[in-house]
Amino acid sequence: MMSAPIGDWGPARTSAGLFRLVPVRVERDLLLLSRWMNDPAVAMFWELAGPPAVTADHVRSQLTGDGHSVPCLGVLDGTPMSYWEIYRADLDPLAHHYPARPHDTGLHVLIGAVGDRGRGLGSILLRTVTDLALARRPASPRVVAEPDLRNIPSVTAFLNAGFYFSAEVDLPTKRAALMVRDRSLCHLM
Repeated sequence: MMSAPIGDWGPARTSAGLFRLVPVRVERDLLLLSRWMNDPAVAMFWELAGPPAVTADHVRSQLTGDGHSVPCLGVLDGTPMSYWEIYRADLDPLAHHYPARPHDTGLHVLIGAVGDRGRGLGSILLRTVTDLALARRPASPRVVAEPDLRNIPSVTAFLNAGFYFSAEVDLPTKRAALMVRDRSLCHLM
């Protein structure tokens, strides 16, 4: 069975509202993404602060790259409020740092607006996106993420979304918490 394109995954009803992933279009989304990347709480972990060209280069490298990563806006009740990168973790450099399985799906996420942080929204949306990924990517055995160990709110959000802490992983730019949500355990967590 083929995977559905990410833009066709939703919408999904959540306790926070109607959520949809919308693939990024640089010309439409750059100023918003750049503003989020320049928020000090985001910049500390994403390291994409600076002029809009810094964010544009990052996003364009995914859009014109090998096609294994799809940058998306998370839109809640019609308002863009988060940024997601959904990627094939087994084809990513991350695979050299953990026991990757074929078709592992990886997630990067940031909650854009300060008012949307710290109230459990990240956990709700992580669970929703993970459920969508596992439903729409039937070959994927699990979803993995590697938030910076220092980013306690992010690690906590993953734990509250049903992920478990698998290992500490030394990556080129950070020491990360390898977080995993297995398809086989989704009904338990």
